[in-house]
Amino acid sequence: MPEALANQLPALQIVLALIAAPLAAVAGRRGGWLVAMVASVITFAIAATLLASVLDGTVIAYHMGGWAPPLGIEYRVDALNAFVLVIISGVAALTLPYARTSIAAEVAEERHGLFYAAFLLCLAGLMGVAITADAFNLFVFLEISSLSSYALIAAGAERDRRALTAAYNYLVMGTIGATYFVIGLGFLYMLTGTLNMADLAQRLLDLGDNRTLRMGFAFILIGLALKLAMFPLHLWLPNAYARAPSAVTVFISATATKVIVYALLRFLFAVFAFDFAFQGQVLRLVVLPLALVGMVVASTVALFQHDLKRMLAYSSVAQIGYMLLGISILSHGGLMASVIHLFNHAVAKAALFMAAGSFFLRTGTTSLRDLSGIGRDMPWTTAAFVAGGLSIIGVPLTVGFVSKWYLVEAVIAEGWWPVVFLVVGTSLIALGYIWRVVEVAYLREAPEGVVRKEAPLSMLIPTWGFVGLSLYFGINAELTSAAASRAANALIGASNLFWQ
Repeated sequence: MPEALANQLPALQIVLALIAAPLAAVAGRRGGWLVAMVASVITFAIAATLLASVLDGTVIAYHMGGWAPPLGIEYRVDALNAFVLVIISGVAALTLPYARTSIAAEVAEERHGLFYAAFLLCLAGLMGVAITADAFNLFVFLEISSLSSYALIAAGAERDRRALTAAYNYLVMGTIGATYFVIGLGFLYMLTGTLNMADLAQRLLDLGDNRTLRMGFAFILIGLALKLAMFPLHLWLPNAYARAPSAVTVFISATATKVIVYALLRFLFAVFAFDFAFQGQVLRLVVLPLALVGMVVASTVALFQHDLKRMLAYSSVAQIGYMLLGISILSHGGLMASVIHLFNHAVAKAALFMAAGSFFLRTGTTSLRDLSGIGRDMPWTTAAFVAGGLSIIGVPLTVGFVSKWYLVEAVIAEGWWPVVFLVVGTSLIALGYIWRVVEVAYLREAPEGVVRKEAPLSMLIPTWGFVGLSLYFGINAELTSAAASRAANALIGASNLFWQ
């Protein structure tokens, strides 16, 4: 690759998707999908190149327009956000082949161009959150991804009018979260006069602890918690996932919350490295208990759901609890467990929602009572669902086991044995709700006279692509573990916290 082009990769990562969005809108149905597909594949190639460049600890700094920070906007790539960029762009590249058939069945043809334009805007916004080193620019990209997400979820109104209500509830909660977040940024700007994250961290360190700083921290934490759907601020998520078009649910469930976890990590350890005792108290006394309660309650609620997509949505709330638990441990092992779970949960949950979308395509529903005997009619789709479910449970040789292994190791290192039992217990609850689907699919008779064909290859191949990733990185986790370990080191190195 020419050096001049290689130097522009951080900017091209975002600009390409932003330029492709209006092109997709103009290109219409077939052309819109093709534009989105090409753009997502190129962004994935760029993300993979950036990750390979920073795995050795290198940090890439890119100044937009040649303006150096803190006056200009800086894109900064290290092992953590390069890993997140690979997750976002990789999920998009695998979701779009699936979306071509799925969206054709769920969204009116005349809206396909606009749909793919919104998809690309969401992709650009999520990648922008991950790559920017400017706090206000992060807010802007966060809102780009959120606004496009609302439109994508509302597209589900073609088959279910309740998608409009789900999108509206998401909009209200997302707007409240964004307001809290930008108020917190206002406090920081008032104190420091800068929004560049590295500059913020240094100036906050020079200022020391004070009440205004703590207020800024609280507003940003609550704002991101709302966007993240941290328990008990998760009420928007189940309906949003259940009512959105299948391809939208796949993409958002695998990427959106992961990006917010990244933003939370970046602010906690790279910006607010001002008072270890205060942050430690907030994480240990507020975030940790809510994470544990969320793991148990959301898993239990999932056990009693009668709609497959709502079941998986509540499972996602529980998985967010695992990520927050790892962060709250405040150790290298805990951070590593959280970062690796960003990838592992993304591939497993994408496979599950893809399988659910295939069921919907052939049956017109995701209600469990209407999926009786589906395992005999759609064996490949059901097998993919079971494989993804094994990962959510944490069965060995799947990525879910890798995440829980690192998490349990970090918890044991702290001597928190009751928490170990909670992790194991919630995994058993996950076994319960995955087994409900297995029972319905394989052990019940299909309705008489109902013929249900296997999902088309355009949907099966991406589904099994995610299943393959779940199994491969469950057996050989060297790459993901190395990336997660580098990311944890980057977070620790960016803070002035004293790690024990």
